[in-house]
Amino acid sequence: MQQDLIVRFLGRRPYLDTWQAMQRFTNERDSDTPDEIWLLEHDPVYTQGQAGKAEHLLQRTQIPVVQSDRGGQITYHGPGQLIAYLLLDVRRQEYGVRHLVTCMEQAVIALLAEDGIQAAAKPDAPGVYVNGAKIASLGLRIRRGCSFHGLALNVNMDLRPFLDINPCGYAGLAMTQCADLGGPQSVSEAAPRLLKALSQQLARPRWTELHEETP
Repeated sequence: MQQDLIVRFLGRRPYLDTWQAMQRFTNERDSDTPDEIWLLEHDPVYTQGQAGKAEHLLQRTQIPVVQSDRGGQITYHGPGQLIAYLLLDVRRQEYGVRHLVTCMEQAVIALLAEDGIQAAAKPDAPGVYVNGAKIASLGLRIRRGCSFHGLALNVNMDLRPFLDINPCGYAGLAMTQCADLGGPQSVSEAAPRLLKALSQQLARPRWTELHEETP
């Protein structure tokens, strides 16, 4: 019988503390540990992927830069952006990495379609786009057969910090967000809808919710 998911609604958290908690969870879990999804917002931060190139940070600002262990290039996280971290035993669930990426992309596309927003994925540039502008970014890491990191959906945030980087390594890439397109107006509105869409894509219909509990 498939295990239930544990879903943690964590509110607003610093990136570094959350990243370290994800690493700790992944390093300490065993074959019986339930999978988890963490839904939250971050304090303002730029995160650089493992192979991230320094030139994609166009200018230094007061926003800190953290060298992360996820895939991909530099991106921005801040209040008003919904983060979904997927801490899944991919071997136990028999998820391939491409399948997991597709599940995240299709979950965002399905959420936006509920509000009449037509979005699409790009095979050569993971993420979700609306009229060529990026609305969701993806980055994963697999360790010990388990995934961590996940996706960031722009809901209702200050998009100006994206102007100081080449988002995800693409010069001049436009960014957009749900609130400007008639979609969810807040993270609290978007979070349960994204969770439902993710659970459908992952074929994980049951979960236990924990609110503001530190992992």
